[in-house]
Amino acid sequence: MATAATSLRGPVDTGRPQLSKNDVISIGQLSTRTGVAVSALRFYEERGLIQSIRTDGNQRRFLRSDARRVSFILIAQRLGLSLDEIEEQLAHLPQGRTPSIFDWRQISQRMRVHIDDRIKLLTRARARLDECIGCGCLSLTKCELFNKEDRIGACGGTGPKLLLD
Repeated sequence: MATAATSLRGPVDTGRPQLSKNDVISIGQLSTRTGVAVSALRFYEERGLIQSIRTDGNQRRFLRSDARRVSFILIAQRLGLSLDEIEEQLAHLPQGRTPSIFDWRQISQRMRVHIDDRIKLLTRARARLDECIGCGCLSLTKCELFNKEDRIGACGGTGPKLLLD
């Protein structure tokens, strides 16, 4: 997601409505509100996940609604989405205005598939791990239940491949 330099100065056509100082917050305020380090916010900006507006003194300012975007990033990371996947989802949100319930609902529906797939993977891995630990051998390479005669090793696989595939 490419970002264009925007400014609080004068009539620069940024595609955003005219903003007042009450519409924006500093990077430090965004950090305080979200609990995310300033360095991480700069990294998110470099990645195009959030977009700053520059003051006359070249200081970063963010829309107040960017706190929601940062919160989304944190939640999505906890759910196991990569930054590329998060970027793909955020690309569907409008720039320059607070996303609506409809905007967030669309992202939620798209993420549901990813979350469901992740739940299936974790459930399958947990069940297989419980069975493996239950047999007592604690060895994925010698296990007679999951890797009888080291069939995974014979085709170049490893224990994690067996559990996760």
